[in-house]
Amino acid sequence: MIDFKNTKTAFISKTNRDMKKALFLYKVMASPFITRVAKILTQFALTIHFPINWIVKPTIYNLFVGGETIDECAPRVKIMGTYGVKSILDYSVEGKESIEDIEKALAETLHSIENAGKFENIPFAVFKPTAFTTSHILTKASTDEELTDEEKIEAQNFKKRVKILCQKAYDVDVPILIDAEDSWYQNFIDETVDEMMLLFNKEKAIVFNTWQMYRKDRLENLKRTYKKAKEGGYFLGAKFVRGAYMEKERERASEMGYESPIHDTKEDTDKAYNDALRFSFEHRDIVSIFNGTHNEESTLLLVDLMKENNIEKTDNRFWFSQLYGMSDNLSFNLGAAGYNVSKYLPYGPVKHVLPYLFRRAEENTSVKGQTSRELVLINQEIKRRKQN
Repeated sequence: MIDFKNTKTAFISKTNRDMKKALFLYKVMASPFITRVAKILTQFALTIHFPINWIVKPTIYNLFVGGETIDECAPRVKIMGTYGVKSILDYSVEGKESIEDIEKALAETLHSIENAGKFENIPFAVFKPTAFTTSHILTKASTDEELTDEEKIEAQNFKKRVKILCQKAYDVDVPILIDAEDSWYQNFIDETVDEMMLLFNKEKAIVFNTWQMYRKDRLENLKRTYKKAKEGGYFLGAKFVRGAYMEKERERASEMGYESPIHDTKEDTDKAYNDALRFSFEHRDIVSIFNGTHNEESTLLLVDLMKENNIEKTDNRFWFSQLYGMSDNLSFNLGAAGYNVSKYLPYGPVKHVLPYLFRRAEENTSVKGQTSRELVLINQEIKRRKQN
């Protein structure tokens, strides 16, 4: 059995100084008030062009982000790889919609794919679809609204950019994860990713779509996508997460007068997530699973399914993953046990990665048990080290 309470293994890559800093930061994030005030102050500092790198980079940035560039991430990739934990470099610049910014994101993502093709410790590439067109296009193309001629051209440009990235991933033989977005963007993204899987997943799963299982419709969507892949003669890459935009989704649904797409309870989300894992495992003849969770039960579910069916731990159809800076007890104990496991390692300039950092801080403040679990484990390891 894997012991996820084994803090010696969980924090084997961290120095005593790293542990003390993490303890301080998680204590800060345990306070919703402090987290909210810090976000407001940081946004104000950006507005008046007050320098913030000196305070952000050594603290929360250092906890959750690999560096400003791929080269800056290299030492962390190497250290984690030493302990059986791979890295997925995620260019986490968000909210940029000018053509110049889109082209810059395209060039950087191509660079990250090429880089992944060179290193065994970087088994996947990844990108956020919102980096490659405007929110207006994604929203309108995901509904039945008629696009103008100009909008049709931009919608096709989005598909062309995604195809360029998937082609590069295919060429260097690195699977590519396409992140999920807000529900009002997702239909057009799903349509695009299905087209990419049809093109590039003939021999194995290269292109992976992401299912946010806190959405009520995602299990049925997964089953329809599987049927499409089966009938189309291609492999299905399925990345599962619980979801990242719950409050935003519920607020928009309330404001616009439609039913919230989010499950009413955490238990419903957990059941949908685990049902999606079981369904995909049952159809592993064509489905590859990327189990992106900080939930111990969902992690052990896939471990148990693999054991019960005598599947090798290193079978490349099955991967576990957590975010850098969180749930090291899962990642490093899985790695020590020999399973395929990776950390999402974001990178990018400090001020451009702030939206990602705010989400991580708010997630650790709001997600039931996440911060307290991290604090308990960190405290236990600090105490263990003092006793030894």
